Amino acid sequence: MLLETFYAKRLMNMSLANKTVSVTLKQGQVTGQQTGAVTRFLGLRYAAAPVGALRFAPPQPVGAAPPFDATRPAPVCPQLPSRLRTVMGDFDAVQDEDCLRLSIWTPGCDQRKRPVVVWLHGGAWQSGGGSLPWYDGTRLAQRGDCVVVGVNYRLAALGWLFVPGQTANVGLLDEEAAVRWVIENIQQFGGDPDNVTLMGQSAGGFNIAAMLARAPLFKRAILQSASLGRGFRETEQAAHLSRVFLQATGAQTLEQARVLPVAALLAAQQAESVMAALKEEGANRSLFCPVVDQEMFVSPIAPLMQQAVKRADVLLGYTRDEMAAFPGTQRNLASQQLGEKIFGLPSRQWAEDARTAGRDAWIFEFAYGPNPEFGACHCIDLPFVFGNLEHFTGAAMLEGMVPDHGRRLVDEIQTAWIEFIHGRSPGWASSPVVRVFE
Repeated sequence: MLLETFYAKRLMNMSLANKTVSVTLKQGQVTGQQTGAVTRFLGLRYAAAPVGALRFAPPQPVGAAPPFDATRPAPVCPQLPSRLRTVMGDFDAVQDEDCLRLSIWTPGCDQRKRPVVVWLHGGAWQSGGGSLPWYDGTRLAQRGDCVVVGVNYRLAALGWLFVPGQTANVGLLDEEAAVRWVIENIQQFGGDPDNVTLMGQSAGGFNIAAMLARAPLFKRAILQSASLGRGFRETEQAAHLSRVFLQATGAQTLEQARVLPVAALLAAQQAESVMAALKEEGANRSLFCPVVDQEMFVSPIAPLMQQAVKRADVLLGYTRDEMAAFPGTQRNLASQQLGEKIFGLPSRQWAEDARTAGRDAWIFEFAYGPNPEFGACHCIDLPFVFGNLEHFTGAAMLEGMVPDHGRRLVDEIQTAWIEFIHGRSPGWASSPVVRVFE
């Protein structure tokens, strides 16, 4: 019934003419576009362009700026093609280092103080973008009467290179800067700065867990397929991989790497020496990821993560066949056991520890997989959370989907997520109960 009501409102609002809407912030005036019942603002800067001397540096505040046209999509961070593109489809987006942008979808720039959900995309810290059509927040904002924010952050070496003595994990600092920007400005977009939920998938989910180990500005989180079982890369290994990487670029110092063409940084990710060093690690993890740098995160990391579970109410879960999406992995018992080790068991443990600490915690498992080759693989929940099935046309993971099944799952998933975003139960008993979507 909720989904039927949503589509009825959508049809009713189609008659509304598109119009521009301007909002004045401390940094200046920004103009978005209203389409039906939702107004979107695209490409808003939450930090200065991280170029030149700011490449590899922590994000810097954005200053006053001329009036900004926020009706066009933001560039995503420069990146290589995703290794999951054969499963979930590919995207075509402008890439630029001036990527510290966010997009906002709101039912109204008024004084309603709606709950806010900030989306952090996945992509193994190497690919993706919060401004992609996959994550268009229109439907979630309209149906949930909430403000949706999608964040772009720095990827691969630009965001996660580790050079001892230099600030590490700047991609995570990007995300924290985006959250601060939201809290400072979201009231101008009809949102409540005191009611913010962070939502992330895969690398984005892990990053939320990392934020909770620091000084988070939020108390509610949705973690979808967060790779909690892999954890942080330790200091020595991260420094070794970064040394090999910089050698592959031809740079002797970080200063020299700052002036290289970004194409040289991307090419170095695929250098034979870099691939060999990554293989020698034997951890089957991404080339770049959060690092125990001994400043933001210190060894041992376990006590920090034990504190993290106490700091937020959580809705978290995993897909039944997580690993089937990854190249070279078949959908079988062995891959399911590996997915359980990396995603399933750590998610359930986080929920149980959070509940023990007095937080609310709910667990889900996404088990719908229409294509028997991939099953309910990593990322298959994303089209249903945002309700953007049409933007995943051609995704192999959805081949064979019965349209009625898809619509039902959008209804069930969005109903649960929206309830949580509004500070209520998603509709089932808390941990250790697992709600299965199938």
